[in-house]
Amino acid sequence: MPDLIERVLETALTDALLFGQILIRRSNQGFVLLHRDDERCEDLRVFRGAESAIEIARYDDAGNYRPLKTAPNLRHGWQLEFSTLEELKRGLDYFYPSRLAVFVAWKTDQLRTTPLRDTLDRQSGMYRLAAKISDEQVNDLVGHFCRSDGGCLRTILWKRDQRGTIASTRLPPQKFDPAYDQAAPGPRSAMAATDRVIPLLCQEPCNLLVAECRNVVKGESAASDATLNAFGAATTEK
Repeated sequence: MPDLIERVLETALTDALLFGQILIRRSNQGFVLLHRDDERCEDLRVFRGAESAIEIARYDDAGNYRPLKTAPNLRHGWQLEFSTLEELKRGLDYFYPSRLAVFVAWKTDQLRTTPLRDTLDRQSGMYRLAAKISDEQVNDLVGHFCRSDGGCLRTILWKRDQRGTIASTRLPPQKFDPAYDQAAPGPRSAMAATDRVIPLLCQEPCNLLVAECRNVVKGESAASDATLNAFGAATTEK
């Protein structure tokens, strides 16, 4: 899989490439990454090496911790330089953990998705309560919590249950379409498909959503950035 990921990157990088909120360019020395909003900025702070991506991705512009790395709040003002394709792959994995591997699995028809109900039913301990969430509550929660504008930039591939019920009717059709750029500015209905984008794919509900399902059942849900920050560094993304 690692070699295949590098080959996919090599093939895709014939021009500038978008990966979530990151713009990737080739340079004479290798590769340059920056926030897609900073494409025309000239006073960016320069970093080098894959490990620098860990610090860049840790906090948002206001200095708040980012527990969900695919949230649309990657901080601005930086330029990250890599000399090799392997280093680029590692750096991108620090920004968006496992998303390259998931993308390659999807491109090669090897990706398996897991319905939300299956994920909730296998919870144990304090999270067993999450399985009691109603379909109406799921529809509302996912529609707010997973939205691209302020929630999460992943494209949802999973269903609500084994019957194939859509995750939420409150989300636009583009949220489920890998051809659309979830991080594009402007109204989601105006987004255009592009071959310059590697989508951030969501093959199963994340731990943060499971935790919020539990909060909904307990009547404690805020479904807000404050909830995400409270969950904090103890959360491990899927």
